[in-house]
Amino acid sequence: MSPRSRIARITKETDIVLELELDGSGQAEIKTGIPFLDHMLTLFAVHGFFDLTIQAAGDLEIDDHHTVEDVGICLGQALRQALQERTNFRRYGFARVPMDEAVAQVTVDLSNRPYLVFQAAYPPGGGRFDPQLVKEFWRAVAQHGGLTLHIEVPYGENTHHLMEAIFKAAGRALDEATTVDPRRQGVPSSKGLL
Repeated sequence: MSPRSRIARITKETDIVLELELDGSGQAEIKTGIPFLDHMLTLFAVHGFFDLTIQAAGDLEIDDHHTVEDVGICLGQALRQALQERTNFRRYGFARVPMDEAVAQVTVDLSNRPYLVFQAAYPPGGGRFDPQLVKEFWRAVAQHGGLTLHIEVPYGENTHHLMEAIFKAAGRALDEATTVDPRRQGVPSSKGLL
């Protein structure tokens, strides 16, 4: 049976229910109230072969920040919870994904040592979604999922393409890291514990 998790988070700012299946088929049903975030998370699920369902309501009348960050918190918690059912996962993952003129690479270690390196510069302009929130989202995922996560965007001209490449690469890298390694016996650490 594929590892699954369900996270519910209710605060004075957000109300979120997130369900994740690690070994899915890339099915996504995302409703955060932020269409661009829905689009990015759908790409993450499709390219990571995760089945992901999110229902979120937040204080969008203020801005998108609380909802974006709290969805990231929930996704990190869901990854951590789902991996408790699996010990023989690969642990490391890497993906480099182009999106037209832009490219992003994501390197992940499911180490239980949260750390984020985020190197991306966005050109001026763009759509309604604040690109600064991409870093906030992945910081929350790393912190609450116990991930060491390196996100690098060496070049690109279109902000939408840069963000899209990040989410696709993150999906692919996490798919690789969470995949069962048939050679692995037990926890993927020489210490015997992550």
